[in-house]
Amino acid sequence: MNSAALPAHDDSPQLVTDMAARDEWVDVQLMHNFMRNARPALHMVSLVLPVIVAILYHDVNQTALLGWALAVVLMTLVRYRVISLYYRDYANARGTAGAGAQLRAFLSRYGWTWTVSAMLWGGSMFLYFRKAPVYDQFICLIVLVGMAGYATGAFSASWRCFTAYVNGLVGSALAAVAYSVVKEQPFLGTGTTYGLVLLVLIYWAAVRTAGRRFHQGQRKTLELQFANTALIASLTEQTRTALEAVESKNRFIASAAHDLRQPVHALSLYADWLRSEPEMVTQLAPKIVQATQAVNALFNSLFDLAKLDANVIEVKWQRVDLAALVNEMALQYAPLAQEKGLVLRQRVVPAELLSDPELLKRLIGNLLSNAIRHTERGGVLLALRQGPAGPAIEVWDTGVGIAPEHQQAIFQEFYRVALHNGTEESFGLGLAVVSRLCEALNCRLSVRSRPGRGTVFRLDAPALEDA
Repeated sequence: MNSAALPAHDDSPQLVTDMAARDEWVDVQLMHNFMRNARPALHMVSLVLPVIVAILYHDVNQTALLGWALAVVLMTLVRYRVISLYYRDYANARGTAGAGAQLRAFLSRYGWTWTVSAMLWGGSMFLYFRKAPVYDQFICLIVLVGMAGYATGAFSASWRCFTAYVNGLVGSALAAVAYSVVKEQPFLGTGTTYGLVLLVLIYWAAVRTAGRRFHQGQRKTLELQFANTALIASLTEQTRTALEAVESKNRFIASAAHDLRQPVHALSLYADWLRSEPEMVTQLAPKIVQATQAVNALFNSLFDLAKLDANVIEVKWQRVDLAALVNEMALQYAPLAQEKGLVLRQRVVPAELLSDPELLKRLIGNLLSNAIRHTERGGVLLALRQGPAGPAIEVWDTGVGIAPEHQQAIFQEFYRVALHNGTEESFGLGLAVVSRLCEALNCRLSVRSRPGRGTVFRLDAPALEDA
């Protein structure tokens, strides 16, 4: 589902799940973007540091300057170490479970290094503000302005780290200005100092505003990317499903045409035979009836499947005496079993449920006829049991059984297990109809079977209060 396309007021569980997945994915991508920009920022710092030291070396306290430079170098090395840990342990943590939590923990553990680094650079003003020549001060201030501006693009992917970095940079610079004003003698042009403070505050506000917009822009872009990816995946899945449906329908039509050809061809032969030899009507009439019944049975099954697939069969829900219905089905199919020399037994307990009795009869009838068709000796058992979740109907047979690799495929249209007794007479539609009827009646169908020993189909129906 494409969560970005859904209305904001929809609080369905699926929407909440999709939005949570989207936000988690976006957060992970933003944290990765932040860390990818961390190393280029350090390269810039490494290049600028010796330039600053060279400019200020003869104009400020050299011991303080070297101490500051050493602190910057140590913090730079620490940040390089943090980045190497990221690339070693977290850079590939994108699609893995818990990637977002791991990255958040990583940044919480090491995010302070960006803040301390920014404070060291902003604190450089303690060294040169109102001490070095104005031109040198201007160059150093330009460096700080550039670092704050660079952070807008480099660090705004992580809003927390970005604000900590910018606040640390500006806060330490303002602390240096305040220290100069408070500790040193007033000088001509003090208003210039206050003007500088005002400009720093304006620039700080502008950088934060730009960083916020840049962060929101990245987030929106990633949300759109996530939505597009989800849409592509959904369209791909729908296309695959549509192609499978077309292929299934093609197989369905081909199988239907094949199964129709045999009885229709037989009817044509019988008609020609009867026309040439009318005196054989007694022998040919039963064969014509049998072929006609086969065609009617196939068409009835095809119509049932078409209606079930199109959801045009109306389920007439009502309270059903399940015990009486099962006994009725046993009486109806007992003669069919006797024709094959089989015994159809039933075991029934009192049970009721909310269902459609006619559709339920067709469902059970298909299971019984399937069991009788594939059983040559022994018998068939129709049982009604009371399970913990509701009534259950079971159809047992002592027939040929179904191998495990076929137990899912038997519910497909026109599927017949090769070399199984009885499949030659079948169109392979009975169990397909059963599967569709189970969906319509909110029942769960399961099968257990052992080749050569028999099969049991179990129909679990919802309890009356849950139906």
